[in-house]
Amino acid sequence: MSTESRLHNLFPSANDIPEQYRLGAPIEQREYLIDGKLCRWEGPLAAVRSPIHLKTDKGDEQVVLGSTPLLDADAALTALDAAVKAYDNGQGLWPSMPVAERIQHVETFLARMREQREAVVKLLMWEIGKNLKDAEKEFDRTCDYIVDTIQELKELDRRSSRFELEQGTLGQIRRVPLGVALCMGPYNYPLNETFTTLIPALIMGNTVVFKPAKFGVLLIRPLLEAFRDSFPAGVINVIYGRGRETVSALMETGKIDVFAFIGTNKGASDLKKLHPRPHRLRAALGLDAKNPGIVLPEVDLDNAVSEAITGA
Repeated sequence: MSTESRLHNLFPSANDIPEQYRLGAPIEQREYLIDGKLCRWEGPLAAVRSPIHLKTDKGDEQVVLGSTPLLDADAALTALDAAVKAYDNGQGLWPSMPVAERIQHVETFLARMREQREAVVKLLMWEIGKNLKDAEKEFDRTCDYIVDTIQELKELDRRSSRFELEQGTLGQIRRVPLGVALCMGPYNYPLNETFTTLIPALIMGNTVVFKPAKFGVLLIRPLLEAFRDSFPAGVINVIYGRGRETVSALMETGKIDVFAFIGTNKGASDLKKLHPRPHRLRAALGLDAKNPGIVLPEVDLDNAVSEAITGA
């Protein structure tokens, strides 16, 4: 048997995939969310390909999962205008809403999100190449993170209701939203790490323009209606397309107040430079996730190595 034949036999066919994990026909997504409405894009689409190859009659072929909208700068700016309008210099419905009511909206979204667990997990596996266990873990950790964020805000709000005496001055500390946030996440954890900036931004009263990661984009589709139905119009806007065309246009307006980006430091630096007033741009950045692992002499070395590899 030739090397080519042996390699060909390593790839499964579509019928080898358990039925509950098959995707069916490619998904042509044309919907995107702006100002509380699911808009339909009639322009060009970007193909979404899986890292998985399957055995076919024509040989080994990469699976095409579907397509997503290639929005242009005008569509992105429309989303930004909706977020700016909803924020209204801090006087909009969402930023001025009591904390308890904002929490109710996030809890409504969480309940709707949990209904889509199977669909999101399946897309995580096919788009990112994660196994079932890791895909389920990412979804469940994201839900747990939302619950923890809600609890933390409740505690912050309780502390903010008290008066504090500091050096003879009696005062009350209140936390307020910062403005319009642009949230972008990474492809390796396109749900979990993206939501670690998106959910805090929303629950604190900011309005958001959210652009999914380049890889792991279709898995947001099952959540679009949950976003639309759970938050007031303009509070969360979901756009797609090439970052050079959409994100660059957003930054150049100077209307972005918070830039939440989990990616390379070069990408973050290049985008921040586009902002006409970078000194007033708040940034929450991942900066390549170069987290140091420090091993002290007194530790159990076998356990430390195992934990370091798990964390990496």
